[in-house]
Amino acid sequence: MDESRREREIRRYETILESLDDAVYAVRSDGTIAYVNERYAEMKGVSREELIGTDIYDWVTEETAEKAKQVRREIAAGERDAGAVEYEFLTADGDRFPVEMRFNRLVDDESGAGVSELDRVGVIRDVSEQKRREEALREKNDRLEEFASIVSHDLRNPLSVAEGRLELAREECDSEHLDAVADAHERMSSLIDDLLTLARDGAGVDGAERVPLRDLAEACWRGVETADATLRVDADGAVRADRSRLRQVFENLMRNSVEHGSTGSRAEPGDAVEHGGEDVTVTVGDLDGGFYVADDGPGIPEADREAVFEPGFTTADGGTGFGLEIVEGVAAAHGWDVRVTDGADGGARFEFTGVDVLG
Repeated sequence: MDESRREREIRRYETILESLDDAVYAVRSDGTIAYVNERYAEMKGVSREELIGTDIYDWVTEETAEKAKQVRREIAAGERDAGAVEYEFLTADGDRFPVEMRFNRLVDDESGAGVSELDRVGVIRDVSEQKRREEALREKNDRLEEFASIVSHDLRNPLSVAEGRLELAREECDSEHLDAVADAHERMSSLIDDLLTLARDGAGVDGAERVPLRDLAEACWRGVETADATLRVDADGAVRADRSRLRQVFENLMRNSVEHGSTGSRAEPGDAVEHGGEDVTVTVGDLDGGFYVADDGPGIPEADREAVFEPGFTTADGGTGFGLEIVEGVAAAHGWDVRVTDGADGGARFEFTGVDVLG
C-alpha cells in the first residue's frame, strides 16, 4: 500500500474512533499510552497530549490496575479470549464513576506476536446511568417485597379474624347486613390476592415453554367461578410462554367477562356497565401472530379502552381494578402487545400479538 493510501486509511479509522461515545485507547508493550480518542481525554479531564506517552496505570487506582493485570494474565494463559472489567473510573480531579472496560491484545495472525509496538486496545463505557437504573430497580423491588409482606400478614390476619367473627354472628342472627359484610370480605380477599400478584410477580418471566392454548384455557376455566357462563375454544395452536403467568392472563380475563358481561344489553359510551354476566360466552381463539380472548357481553366503550389497563380502573362494584393491569404486565413481560377491541359477537375482545406461536 502506498503512503498516501495508508494515510487516508489511518485518517478514516481515526474519524470513526472520534465519533464514538465510548472512550478508546491503545497501549504499547511497555505499558505507555500510544493513542486515546477525544472521548477518553474528556472523561479523564485532561488533554490528549498529557496522556500520550504516560504509563496507563498512572491514571487508575491500584485496585483497578490489579484487576486489569489479572485479566491480562488470564488472556495470556489462554483462559479467556478478551478482557472485561468493571471498575470506578478515576478522573484527574479525583472524581469517580462506574465504567465497563473491554480490551484485547493486538497480535499478528501468523506469529502471535504483538503488532508493531502496540500491545493492546480497549474501549471504556460510562455505565453511570445503567447503574442508577439498576439501583432504582433494586430499591423498587425491595419496597414491593416489603409491601407484599405487609399485605400478606398484616391484612390477611385481621381479615381472617373478621371472617371468623362473621360466622359466629350468623349463628346468632340472620340479617341482610351480614351478607353485605361477607361481600366486603370477599372483595378484600380478592384485592389482597391481586396486590400480591402485582407485587411479587413483578415484570419477570421464568421458564418459557410450549403451552397449548386449548389445554390451558380449559384448565383455567375449571379454576374460575363461571356460574352458567360458557367457554368456547377456537384455538388449536400453542405459544411459547411462562405457563403460570399466562394462566394469570386467562383467569383474569375469564373472571372479568363473567363479572362484567351480560348478554342482555350492550353498553354505550357514558352508560353504566351491567354486571352479573353468568350467561356470557367466553371465546379463546388463534390470531395471526398471537391469540385472543373475547366475550359476547356489553363490551368496553371505546373511550375507556386505554384506561382499562390503568391501576384501579373498574366498572364493577366488587372489582379490584388490578386484573387488567396484571394482564398487561404479563403481556409486556413476554414482549407481547395487547389491545382491546370489539368482539365478533358484540362484546369485548383482547388481542395479543407479537407472540411466539408454535405449531
